[in-house]
Amino acid sequence: MNKSRHSALAVLIIIYFFWGFVAASNDILTSHFKDIFHLKQYRAQLVEFAFYIAYFSGSLIYFAFTMLKGDILNRFGYKKGLIAGLLISATGALCFIPAANLNSYPLLLISLFIVGLGFTLQQIVANPYVIALGDPSTGSHRLNLTGGGNSFGTTIGPVLLSFALYGSIKSSVAVQSSVDSIKVPAIILCCMLLLSVAVLSFSKLPSVTREEHTEKNLGALRYPQLVLGMIAIFFYVGVEVTIGSNLNVLLKLKEIKDIPGSQISTFVSLYWGGLMIGRWRGAISVFNLTPLKRKVLMIVVPLAGFAVICCVNLIRGSDITDYIFYLPFLALAIIAFFLGQEKPAKTLLLFSSIAICLILMGLISMGDLALFSFVSAGLFCSVMWPCIFTLATTGLGKYTNQGSSLLIMMILGGAVIPLIQGRLVDGVPLFGLYIFPKLGAHYSYIVPVFCFGYLAFYGWRVKHIFRKQGLTADAIISE
Repeated sequence: MNKSRHSALAVLIIIYFFWGFVAASNDILTSHFKDIFHLKQYRAQLVEFAFYIAYFSGSLIYFAFTMLKGDILNRFGYKKGLIAGLLISATGALCFIPAANLNSYPLLLISLFIVGLGFTLQQIVANPYVIALGDPSTGSHRLNLTGGGNSFGTTIGPVLLSFALYGSIKSSVAVQSSVDSIKVPAIILCCMLLLSVAVLSFSKLPSVTREEHTEKNLGALRYPQLVLGMIAIFFYVGVEVTIGSNLNVLLKLKEIKDIPGSQISTFVSLYWGGLMIGRWRGAISVFNLTPLKRKVLMIVVPLAGFAVICCVNLIRGSDITDYIFYLPFLALAIIAFFLGQEKPAKTLLLFSSIAICLILMGLISMGDLALFSFVSAGLFCSVMWPCIFTLATTGLGKYTNQGSSLLIMMILGGAVIPLIQGRLVDGVPLFGLYIFPKLGAHYSYIVPVFCFGYLAFYGWRVKHIFRKQGLTADAIISE
């Protein structure tokens, strides 16, 4: 790989980092805006709604355009498509400044929506573009490398943004902040996005397009594994986001932790770090290792990931003494990785079932047991996306690309599920009707139970679907 391709890959790793950084940092923004604008929890959850509804809207627009006019990327190439996505996100980041000047919560949400629209186009382009930067046979290695950047972003994003907003590297320092504090992070994000555009623009890369024929019908919906998989993606993204997003109110409860907003990022970082741990462990399968080395790394890599999380939070002055309660859950995850045998259907069913048990344990307990039962769910969410995506697109043939687009649309769950849980926290009316009872922050975590319940059902059901189609679900390796 020549220097220009190395430069482009480095930029793509940064882009993947942006996705994770912004997505996980939304949890901190939710708490920050709630305090500044004195919002109820369901209104604060509009932060997640604005970001994730952008994925649905952007994917829907792209899909509709493809159905009517064909794939626009075949005209302009992935490089220009990626640059366009970066410019859209940079524009959204810049819009935070006038929104902050006007002290307008709706305008801040619109700015985040624009950032999300740009990320949507980047998501559509980036994966095949990473593969095109070298030998296709080693493309999965590069995807896992860029995915590592995404997971690292989810881990340190809450920490860095919390520092930028609250003005101190010490998590114990509570600072009264204002909406103006969002300006500096927004400017930095905008500059980094524009720098990425510059590097990509000057990189001498071949024009890359998709050669597959675009189907102009909805044939993919004839496959039940895809239809049920779309619902699974909806619930997966929703539950992943809502658990982290509602930690800001959970941690303030006296029966849980009773800590100020400036210290919340310590546990939000641990939650998203759990996803990093799982994804790093998942990357082991792409290397040609002996069975013994593989087994050793399946233990060492999760422990190394946990060490990284600890180091990041120690650097910022966080008290991580309570992290010791996380170790039994980490050990449980390591055992589950072995039991899953890298079989997507089996892994999805097993990890969803464990997650249900953890959430139920959190609901019936208090203090650290409840907190870490909820936070450790990130460990078991970590490998669900590749499992669902692999199962949902298996056997689609010429409809695989169409099915992939439909799955991306269902990231919508990240907008809807947190909003539902936020309403259960406050018990506010919807269209004048109190259809959402007030459960409070603690018991609102019943929502993830239903989400994981469907994911467990999908892991079980898809085996029967494949059996009727003459396919074997557990023969598919989830990477």
